[in-house]
Amino acid sequence: MSPQEQQRGSRGYSVPTGRPYALKELQAAVGSLGDHLRELYDGAHPTEYETVADALYTAFQTAAGLAPAKSYTGCPEHPNGALDPEAPDGWGRCLICNDRRRLGLRAQGARAASAAPPVGEQRRLGYPVPEPPYNMDALLGALRTVEERRFHLSLSSPPEDFVAMADDLHRAFIVARELSRPRNASGCSEHPGAPIDPDAPPGEACIFCAGRKRRAQRSAQTPEMLPRIRRGERRQLQRRFERPPG
Repeated sequence: MSPQEQQRGSRGYSVPTGRPYALKELQAAVGSLGDHLRELYDGAHPTEYETVADALYTAFQTAAGLAPAKSYTGCPEHPNGALDPEAPDGWGRCLICNDRRRLGLRAQGARAASAAPPVGEQRRLGYPVPEPPYNMDALLGALRTVEERRFHLSLSSPPEDFVAMADDLHRAFIVARELSRPRNASGCSEHPGAPIDPDAPPGEACIFCAGRKRRAQRSAQTPEMLPRIRRGERRQLQRRFERPPG
């Protein structure tokens, strides 16, 4: 029997402070998600997903507060250490352990990397991010998982259940957030929400890229040089307008 089970069976077990109120808030937040999804459909406008993303983020923050603190790096030795921005595939995200591996101290580095999650599955706060595509089916599937897990949560649930709930809510939030972003109507990967230039040729509809191209073309043109005037001579300028009679 684990220490947590022994603690639950003993008379000295008590519910953590603040859990009843936070759990009630989480249950209400997850239960109201169906009201936000009632009017949504596949292909709805991105602004219609903003309320869903906001509600999911609020529920995620509540679940994250009920769960134990996440490790930034996923490393048991340096849970809140610096992140390696150039971690190779298969390594952890801990910069200290990765520097050890790079310097040849493979014993400690390999042990830390084996305990850390893969680089592609975690982000800054240590919560998982689902793989695309992000569509209505992915959002509904993530919310079904959240709803099923909600029925099994109680005041005496172990910390692992709240961790799993926070992870599932974070996945659903990421999908809703991506659906709330502007659609790429211009076809430009750099400016997906840019307006469309009606005068641009096909494939170059992004108004920002079209303006940048026009400016580059104007700057590439050879400027017209005025003839050189020798010292002592006066330049004869052609007037565009005649002088008014005095």
